[in-house]
Amino acid sequence: MISLRPLAGAILTSALLTGAAAVPAAAATQDTVAVSSAETAARPGNGKILYARISGGQGTLKIKNGTAKDAVVTLVRGRAKAISIYVRARSKTAINDVRDGTYRIYFTTGHRFSVSKGRFTSNASYQRFDDRLRFTTTATTSTIWSLTLNPVKGGNARTSGVDPNDFPA
Repeated sequence: MISLRPLAGAILTSALLTGAAAVPAAAATQDTVAVSSAETAARPGNGKILYARISGGQGTLKIKNGTAKDAVVTLVRGRAKAISIYVRARSKTAINDVRDGTYRIYFTTGHRFSVSKGRFTSNASYQRFDDRLRFTTTATTSTIWSLTLNPVKGGNARTSGVDPNDFPA
């Protein structure tokens, strides 16, 4: 199962999303791909913001990619792509300035990311979390969500496959 946890301030809330994960097999496989030094040089760094149209808030999204593939996580608010971040394989990162609102979370995993195309060119898979994430800020608290892109025993979030043409690139 995939893990998705809301945190309020520094305290983990007990209201977790429920359900079993529907993870395509590609999300759980481990691949080894030879990458040339030219491709490695073009590979974005872990935590690199690839797109930031809506930022400047107090919300935090913590991301753990436990897969053998790099990933791009994209937050969409309404119909507009808000933020995209690059998460390298077996790495963690965070977005610390998410504005209040409700977001749908998409992610793509693969190898050989093309910055110009905004897509992986090898072994790409496209998914989204079924539940939306709501970020709210008060005078004393702000929302912190943690999500894991790989299946986690006891996880509480479902994902669905997305047609590559419908992925917010």
